[in-house]
Parts: sequence; structure tokens; C-alpha cells
Amino acid sequence: MVRAVAAARVARHRCGVAMTEVDVRQRIILAVLEIIGDGGVAAVTNRRIASRAGVSLGSVTYHFISQHELLRESLRYFVAEETRRFADLAEQHWYDNLSLEQASALVGQVASSTGFDSEHIAPFELYIQAGRDPRLRAAAAECFAAYDRLAARILTGLGVPDAQRAASATVALAVGLQLRRLATGSTTDQLVDALLLLIRGSAPR
Repeated sequence: MVRAVAAARVARHRCGVAMTEVDVRQRIILAVLEIIGDGGVAAVTNRRIASRAGVSLGSVTYHFISQHELLRESLRYFVAEETRRFADLAEQHWYDNLSLEQASALVGQVASSTGFDSEHIAPFELYIQAGRDPRLRAAAAECFAAYDRLAARILTGLGVPDAQRAASATVALAVGLQLRRLATGSTTDQLVDALLLLIRGSAPR
């Protein structure tokens, strides 16, 4: 979805439609995510960003005064788009009275349809970088808090008691197993099974 929006804006630009400042900023952020996913944080340079985004070098330094700001805003952007996508999906099924099994299977379907392209590898790199760079930790904390809020909302809808407390464990489990998928090439079956185990343990008996 993120790539589709970017591609549409590039097409507009090629057709002679002027890019707005928001368009330029978004293209820079998407370029940063792609570069990080391809080569890690160390691969991020202003020249490489400008080339990948199709903007001038001056545009990069105009919109982002430092690499720290680039990394921070790229992480925030990715998580905002992902949580919006998952929230929309949850809204679509809000009145379906899904069982725990159906909800977990739906999560598995979403996870399996999300390819590990450079854009989706980048957040893992940025979370690790936050462990090295304290300046990124506030942004990383904001991102996990956004995931926690979304998980709490979904768990509440499933009737899980104390959903707020269960949310962070659910997010940690999902992120950890997605990392395992990335590293091993495994399927989403483990994710579905683990989510069921966790949620059943929290659900009313």
C-alpha cells in the first residue's frame, strides 16, 4: 500500500504535475526505508537517498537536518502506515463476531501476505539501531506504544480481560516471531499457534 501511493506520486511527477512538499518528504522517507532494508543503517547517505527518491540533494537536507531525524521519522512513518492498515482491517471485521481461532488465523493471513521486502526489513534494523543510539529510543517507544494500543483494542473486542496488560505481550510475541520468520524463512503457522496459546491463556474461562 505504501509503495502504491509512492508510485502514483512518481507517475504524477513524470506527467508534469508538480510535487508538493509532502510528496517530496514522503519520497525521501520511503527511499530511506528501502536503503536501510537493502544495506542497513550504514548504507544511508544523502546522495543515495536523493538518487533513490528522485529528488535533489538539497531537498534531502532541506527536509531533514540530520541523519538521526531521517531515521527517526522513517520509523515513525512506517509504523503509522502499518497500524493504520491493521486498524482498517480490524474495523472491517469488527462486527463479524470472530472467534479467537478466526482472529488468530486472520492475523496469520495478514502476516503471510506481508512480504519481507526492504521496506519491511527496515524497521527491524531501526529497532536494533535504537539499542545503539539512545536518540532513537523515544521514537521506538512511540512505535511500540502504537502497536500496543491497536492490540489492546483488538483484544478488548475479542473479550480478553485486562486487554491492556495482554497487549504488550501480544505485540512482543508477534514482532519476535516475525523476526524469526525473516531469519529462517518459516511459515506463519508458529505465529498463529503462539497467538492462540497466549490469547487463550488470557481469555475468560
